[in-house]
Amino acid sequence: DGANSIEEMAREAMKRGLEYILITDHTKRLAMTHGLDEKRIVQQMKEIDKINQGFRVKGIGFRVLKGTECDILKDGSLDLPDEILKKLDIVGASVHSNFNLSKKEQTERIKRAMKNPHVDILFHPTGRVVQRREPYELDMEEIIKTAKETGTVLEINSSDRLDLKDQHIRMCVEAGVKMAIDSDAHHASQFDFLEFGIAQARRGWATKNDIINAWPLEKMLKMLKK
Repeated sequence: DGANSIEEMAREAMKRGLEYILITDHTKRLAMTHGLDEKRIVQQMKEIDKINQGFRVKGIGFRVLKGTECDILKDGSLDLPDEILKKLDIVGASVHSNFNLSKKEQTERIKRAMKNPHVDILFHPTGRVVQRREPYELDMEEIIKTAKETGTVLEINSSDRLDLKDQHIRMCVEAGVKMAIDSDAHHASQFDFLEFGIAQARRGWATKNDIINAWPLEKMLKMLKK
């Protein structure tokens, strides 16, 4: 649901000195964002293969990774089947509905998604949007414990979510839970948001060792669940 094509986003990222990007469009349940169903995400994967092949032919060492922001349903199941998720480089999962569940229900719902062997990253874990929406009720100590047990990475979203917040980042650092800083860019100009995510990580005392996308690409891919 972005404003630019995948290749346009890749070329803008190259201009900014990035080595790769991950495409994580929403899934089908988010109809308002034209979320991708099984057929359309397979088409997108083929498009990404074509773009990467074009870069290789031209000797460009940039890579576009295949991913998704898969919706976590009310019962903790996911909006795409495992046979699709296992084909992606990185799978992110996130909550976009049923914000009013009890603390226990919301926590158990998200824990179930994190235990899926294909889910690499939990996106915007608390659901907050700064000055627009309060976080939903969630036991973050339990979420961080589950992240440690399952090897799930937690996102630091650099846009107006700034989620994880700095206190939670510090908790992750102390627990040895890895995080990823995500621009959440829906437009080429929004790569600018990364500096806010980096600042947020620093406020939580995170270092490069804690942030998987501060590492070389192959090292990052090797540490993910798959």
